[in-house]
Amino acid sequence: MIRRSGVTLLSVCAIFFFAATAKAQGTRLWSQSRFEELEKGKPQGVAITSDGHLVAGPESKLIYTTPSTYVWSIATDRAGNAYLATGTPASVLKVAPDGRSTKLFSTKELTVQAVCVGADGAVYAAVLPSGKVYKLDAQAADRTEDNATLVFDPATTDQKPKYVWDLAFDREGRLYIAAGGPAGIYRVAPGGKPELFFKSDEQHIRTLEFDAAGNLIAGSDGTGLVYRIDKTGKGYVIFDAPKREITSVAVAPNGAVYAAAVGEKGRSNLPPLPVTGIATVTATITIVQPGSVQAFSGNTLVPDGSEIYEIAPNGAPHKLWANRDDIVYALRWTREGLLASTGNRGRVYRIQESGEYADVAHLEASQATGFADSPGGIYIGTANTGKAYLMSHETAASGIYTSDVFDAGVFSQWGRAEIDTGAGANARSFDFLARAGNVDNPQRAWSEWKKVSPNVGPLGLDPARFVQWKAELHNGADIGSVGINYLPVNVAPVVDEIVVVPGARVSAASLQLPQQQQGTTINFPPQQNPNVISFNQEPGREPLPAQKDKSAVTVRWLAHDENGDELSFSVYYRGDGEENWQMLKDKITDRYVSFEGGLLPDGPYRLKVVASDAPSHNPGEALTGEKVSDRFVIDTTPPVVTDLMAKLANGKIHVTLTATDAATPIAHAEYSVDAGPWQYVEPVGKISDALTERFEFDAPLNPPAPGTAAPVNASEHVITVRVYDRYDNAVAAKAVVR
Repeated sequence: MIRRSGVTLLSVCAIFFFAATAKAQGTRLWSQSRFEELEKGKPQGVAITSDGHLVAGPESKLIYTTPSTYVWSIATDRAGNAYLATGTPASVLKVAPDGRSTKLFSTKELTVQAVCVGADGAVYAAVLPSGKVYKLDAQAADRTEDNATLVFDPATTDQKPKYVWDLAFDREGRLYIAAGGPAGIYRVAPGGKPELFFKSDEQHIRTLEFDAAGNLIAGSDGTGLVYRIDKTGKGYVIFDAPKREITSVAVAPNGAVYAAAVGEKGRSNLPPLPVTGIATVTATITIVQPGSVQAFSGNTLVPDGSEIYEIAPNGAPHKLWANRDDIVYALRWTREGLLASTGNRGRVYRIQESGEYADVAHLEASQATGFADSPGGIYIGTANTGKAYLMSHETAASGIYTSDVFDAGVFSQWGRAEIDTGAGANARSFDFLARAGNVDNPQRAWSEWKKVSPNVGPLGLDPARFVQWKAELHNGADIGSVGINYLPVNVAPVVDEIVVVPGARVSAASLQLPQQQQGTTINFPPQQNPNVISFNQEPGREPLPAQKDKSAVTVRWLAHDENGDELSFSVYYRGDGEENWQMLKDKITDRYVSFEGGLLPDGPYRLKVVASDAPSHNPGEALTGEKVSDRFVIDTTPPVVTDLMAKLANGKIHVTLTATDAATPIAHAEYSVDAGPWQYVEPVGKISDALTERFEFDAPLNPPAPGTAAPVNASEHVITVRVYDRYDNAVAAKAVVR
């Protein structure tokens, strides 16, 4: 349901008026205790655990915002400087711990896909679409392809791969390059030429990491394989993932391997991304990067999300973690747990061996794309937009968690805050604050934050529609759940629409009829909004099955109550020229009613539907809302025929008559001679639009049908006249002529 974003001055005054007259049904509780609920808020130095607790977490701070849209890779040196591989525009940026930046390298290529730092302090950068790898001097600025050292050019290899996805160094200082299209790993020794180190029948080698024994762990895109490759280049598949792409791997000191996987095998869940950029001043090139999450820069969620697997040192794999809403871009093992950077909500998770996890950072970006360790903390690169954050190694001494905004639906009185703390925590280990307002944006004239004593008394806030709370955690605080009691101000129910249909009856039998057997349906008029195309019927507006019945009238309505109260309805009628409403039906719980049209004399009427929330309130405290229908006419009585005269003249029957109806104009008439076919006839003056119409016409005699017996009296004829009013009530009259 879409809530209104604000209230008008008139509605504010009206609601305060209602507040003085009645209270809504009972005190309610807004409670947040589950991970999914707490994750909607904003943590700063606070971790949200998978079992729904708020505890102290690492502090994350923004170090640098790049001019680029994407930071695809991040690396660090021993001094704690970060090196960012960016795209749109493509560059390598050096960022000091204090946030000062230097552009080391810029290129006309579309993106710098990967970056790493060698043992000699040089920076290595892989670019797309050429797949080249350049060596950069970390102390020199503003390098380009023209004055940077080229260490790998795929065009010079036999396989000529089209993509480079990751870079890594071994203990001997040799550079390993993960390539794709076709998949392979290339090795470049210091001062040497590239050689094919490992060849795979997969589409891409996506990610690289060395284990403690010097083996290279590699993840693939195609069928989701994780390889262990020894120093000679011999590979062994240690895990065949249920997913098609391994987006990142990490290795623990004990030899356990962690692999993040995404995508259904057999097809790519990610649409190919057209990446467009300017290669020269006059030419635009477009490359499609097949199925790579790393290359996917949109905000579309991948079906089934991501999964993380742990492959134990003894080779036994098991699923450690899964999330349907997040794509895992990078993994990093730490002593505190496995870190996973994700999109498309910019979350960082810390996952334990038990499978329990915590949301430890909400970054102001769509994707958290990579990690790099440093003495001062772990750098995190992001995309949409391209930024660098630094997350501390240690738990923050204090942190702040701000909840999402709660909409009570109507003005409410705010009661006591109920807060449960974890084992060993107490109320003194955190401060609790709250604020309230009447629009959904807290920045638009809400109350100031007010410190509140939890579990003691009311919040002490003025009545309002929206509320928000904040917790400032200190000294190992642990908050298990937060609830705020509130009492909604009762608001009168609203009758939104009424439609009246004479000649239709709704019954238990008509509601059970299959669609093809329904006599008619009662529908609300279509909503007139040319900018909205709806393929689903709005709840409550579905066609109401009915049976045609000239003696019945059916009225149906839409109504709602902002408090969610149970409603009952009364229906009244009033004829034209009358002042008083008369009761027709009372205490109705359905949102329709059929009644006999004969209960009311023929004529024009209006109906009034009154909605009451009495079923949800004490006697005398209920509120009502009403709506009056459009004018409609009840006509169940046929017209009256008078002055019917018929005589033979010139071989025809000359007929005159007068037809009168008490409620609606005469619609038309027809006649039949000697039980012959019916023939339409117009009134005198042609137009039939009055309560009384006069008819005068000559009816030709029908010759006897061949083979029929001769009548006893050939000069005797019977003429029958049938007259209809506007509601198809009919009367028949006859005359005999000789």
